[in-house]
Amino acid sequence: MELDVLLFVTNGTVMSREKIGHYMIFGSSVLTELFGGLMGFPISILNANAAQASAAIATTFRTKCVMCHGPDGGGSEVGKSMNVPDLRSEAVQQLTDAELAQIISDGKGGMPSFKSSFSADQIHALVKHVRTLAKKK
Repeated sequence: MELDVLLFVTNGTVMSREKIGHYMIFGSSVLTELFGGLMGFPISILNANAAQASAAIATTFRTKCVMCHGPDGGGSEVGKSMNVPDLRSEAVQQLTDAELAQIISDGKGGMPSFKSSFSADQIHALVKHVRTLAKKK
């Protein structure tokens, strides 16, 4: 009778080919789960960063814009007395992103310039925020 069992010796431990196969399957399963989990990790970071950025822009809007434009973009009492446009209106929403960014940056009418106060990224984020106001009208 011929024995077809191979034995492997590692660190003084003898293991059969079958046992080695089980370890390889287990190790592969662990690596697959680890890799799958890591693939989703950057997405969760991006979602967290997007939420933080959105909150930061909402805060910027509250501290710099609400005084005239109101919390919903429809205009505060002060803003209405100065004839500021309703940011939710079709006239404002039809402006291109570049036009809105330029108005925020350079100011217009009674609106001051914010190019020295906001970075280009903040200005573009404010444009996106203005776009969300149309949906709240």
